[in-house]
Amino acid sequence: MDNTLTTLFKHNLWANLGLLKVCTKLTDEQLDSTLDGTFGSIRDTWQHIAGAEQAYFSRVSTGQLYQRPEDASPITMSEIAEMLKFSGEGFINRAPEVKAADSVKIDWDGELRDVPKTILLTQTINHATEHRSQIMTILTQLGIQPPDLDAWTYFDEMDREIFSKTHEEK
Repeated sequence: MDNTLTTLFKHNLWANLGLLKVCTKLTDEQLDSTLDGTFGSIRDTWQHIAGAEQAYFSRVSTGQLYQRPEDASPITMSEIAEMLKFSGEGFINRAPEVKAADSVKIDWDGELRDVPKTILLTQTINHATEHRSQIMTILTQLGIQPPDLDAWTYFDEMDREIFSKTHEEK
């Protein structure tokens, strides 16, 4: 049995990769689609999600700031997948070790502040969920049915996997 944080971060990784799989089949024109009220294009939003998760994971795991060089070339969809797998698996393993008193110093608008790592964990889940929703809205406007990423669908899929593995072992 997984603990609560492991379940939350496994769902986050599953949802990220499930939606990304749909997006890897899009044309460049579709990837560059956007809507008012969203972060930006589908491509830009994925780059933002992946970069943010790397940054959050770096802070939680090492306390250090992770930042892509501003002159770095745009991240490809396959690089986004690798980044999401790295940070997602990292959070699955690391999040349960975070204690309520653990904090990290972050430059907050020019002021160095102690930020609880639990806030970074919370932000990771909230941030990804919000931006996945924006991507799904853009997909819907393009006439593409996004996948169901809710916890019930995740539960059903995990339950089928466990059932399948159990019957393979017999």
